[in-house]
Amino acid sequence: MAVSELEGYRQQFQLIAEQAQELTAGLSEARFNWRPASGQWSIEECLAHLILVGNQEISALEDAIRRGKERGITSSGPFSYGPVERYVLRLTEPPVRQPISAPRRFRPLHGQPVTAVMPTFLHMQSQLMRHAESAEGLDLRRVKVATPISRFLRLSLGAMFAQIAAHERRHLEQARRVRHQLP
Repeated sequence: MAVSELEGYRQQFQLIAEQAQELTAGLSEARFNWRPASGQWSIEECLAHLILVGNQEISALEDAIRRGKERGITSSGPFSYGPVERYVLRLTEPPVRQPISAPRRFRPLHGQPVTAVMPTFLHMQSQLMRHAESAEGLDLRRVKVATPISRFLRLSLGAMFAQIAAHERRHLEQARRVRHQLP
């Protein structure tokens, strides 16, 4: 039996949580916060950025799932997504082809402890997994989600889950590059 689209997203969020734990295992605060160069993010900043963005994404997911259930927007799929959504996913998914600067509201504070960032990040992943489960039965194409990127951009629920996972993979890859450069 094939894995459902939502189960696939749930598995991706679980894997991202495991990879973040592996990435930060054994790091001192200094190494967790070390920047490879001026203007480049530390491992801490990569994860803290994901938390800043993720908190808004989770709120938007909750609203969209609630509205979709209230309106009875259901379908069993399969789902396909439009050209704008596919373009957003291509821009987001690693490897990075086009660097994008984070908007000011999503730039993390530097110097946060690993003991604060990691539990928050892992909690966020569990919330994403729970939302993927709670969206079961909804029409992942017709239920729309407001994005934190722009108030004018709304993605379908399925594309939003895919975009969140791609964005997290993008910044985990960035954090891995920092880890490989640690002195």
